[in-house]
Amino acid sequence: MAPPSPKEFIETALFATNPYALSYSDSEQKWLILRHLLSLLQEYPSFRPSTGRFLHNDGNEVNLLCASGYVHVSNSTPSIPLTIWLHENYPHKAPLVFVSLDPMTPIHRHHPFVDTSGATTPPYILTWKYPPCNLSDLLHNLVQLFSHDHPFSYSPPTSSFTHPSLVSRKEALDRLVGMLYYDMVALQASTVEEIEELSLLQDNLKKRDRFTTSMILEMEQEWMKLKERSNNWAEEADRLVNWLKVNDRRPLMALAAGDVEIEDAFEIDEKSRVKLDCSAADSAIDDVLYKLDKALELEAVSFDSYIKQVRSLAREQFFLRASEMN
Repeated sequence: MAPPSPKEFIETALFATNPYALSYSDSEQKWLILRHLLSLLQEYPSFRPSTGRFLHNDGNEVNLLCASGYVHVSNSTPSIPLTIWLHENYPHKAPLVFVSLDPMTPIHRHHPFVDTSGATTPPYILTWKYPPCNLSDLLHNLVQLFSHDHPFSYSPPTSSFTHPSLVSRKEALDRLVGMLYYDMVALQASTVEEIEELSLLQDNLKKRDRFTTSMILEMEQEWMKLKERSNNWAEEADRLVNWLKVNDRRPLMALAAGDVEIEDAFEIDEKSRVKLDCSAADSAIDDVLYKLDKALELEAVSFDSYIKQVRSLAREQFFLRASEMN
């Protein structure tokens, strides 16, 4: 038995009763669907009608007619498998078009009209209005659209297309939307890059803020320490002034006037005076020994004279240090 013709299949499917009834309730709607589908199959004979269950995004499941086939747009690109589902409210609702997914030829993720799931929403569908929109014109529009922007290869459209007077309004709209979409993708990419750069700058500014804050805290702590030290000095100065008020200030006044030597301004016992004298003489000998070393380096004195002087001075320094320790 020969398979039914497309017309017979569509008629049988449209007018079938339960449990095979489709979700088209109006008889005029069914005859319109029949005419539109036959017109589509006549113009694009590679498409075949079928029926199936369709699940809407809102969870509603319906029985619909669909047409599946391939469209060929150029010799340099692969054919595009399409499935066109007729909405249960067709023609007042636009068809649901999908590019069939193939792991060997994935859909490029920046296509303006086809998302990665295959759902296809060109301007023709978004602006669908019956009449005059129909299936044949929709498929013709898709062929024109995919010839400029194939879903399986990334080739952004350019502005140098046919003169506007030689293309239809819908084709010009398709190309304009495509170019605007790619401009938006490029702008989005540059915006993301700029945001990343600003995020890095923000991190650097935060680090600088933390460093500056820590420096300010350290300076505040140092200022508090200096203030405390200044207060301590002020207290010491007050105690010194009070001591001077209580004790005799005449020796210090005489020292300030230059009437006495600095040693005479203070009371020093004999033992302390001897230690001071020994310490001064010890320092003087150190200075002489240093000068002798320099003189020997410059050959200003002979080695024998140098040894003789060093021995004499070292002996004298020994006795001075011994006296200082007693």
